[in-house]
Amino acid sequence: MLSTTHSRLTRNGKSIILAHDHGLEHGPTKFEGVRERLDPETVFEMATHDAVTGFAVGKGLAETYYPSYEDDVNLLAKLNGGSSLWMGEPDSAVNWSVEYAAELGADAVGFTVYPGSNHELEMAEEFRDVQETAREHDLPIAMWSYPRGQGVKDHRKPEVIAYATRIALELGADIAKVKYPRSAEAMQWAVDAAGDCRVVLSGGAKTGDYEFLSTVETAMDAGAAGLAVGRNVWQHDDPTYILDALEQVVFEEATATEALDT
Repeated sequence: MLSTTHSRLTRNGKSIILAHDHGLEHGPTKFEGVRERLDPETVFEMATHDAVTGFAVGKGLAETYYPSYEDDVNLLAKLNGGSSLWMGEPDSAVNWSVEYAAELGADAVGFTVYPGSNHELEMAEEFRDVQETAREHDLPIAMWSYPRGQGVKDHRKPEVIAYATRIALELGADIAKVKYPRSAEAMQWAVDAAGDCRVVLSGGAKTGDYEFLSTVETAMDAGAAGLAVGRNVWQHDDPTYILDALEQVVFEEATATEALDT
């Protein structure tokens, strides 16, 4: 396992990863109300905020836009993904290679695995190849560990989320990105199950500022190492405001109330 303590993806061992793979994963409807942010350049600009330690995007956005931002943005190359038009068991196409991501200047790579899917074994084998190649390039690897499919009845149950972080550890990830398991105790269990693999919270769907930051606060208090957030930032009326608040909660141990009152 690579140490992420001194990685460009972290600040004092913690991370705020801004994710912008939603155009592929969810489609243009996720940009209703903020259509100007269909232009990836506007979100790349958000990723230059001091709070953002990594920016997760796919190949096309990295190729087209990252060269203009390589001095100001830390690239987390999201290597696989698929559209919401797919109606089968959860799966993700491998869209680019570690070698190509490294060539483009990636600081880390990310890969989704769906434990519980009928495609789990194939995805784990794909992850093996990605993980070992990332090691050759000295790149940290983050696993989007998202239990889904016929084998999973409730993907946010405490035992399921703890299993998700343990799978990330066992398969060699440096960071495990998981959904919030609904309580501080369950989050701590997930962190404990991950060992030295750092756990970051998935930002989830857009919600109110206090609710969002309170969840982040609870996760951090339970031992999480940060979060990977998309819609709660780039769908926000004032992305700089919410990133300022996130910076205080994640890196300065402020409460949600303190961060919003500043």
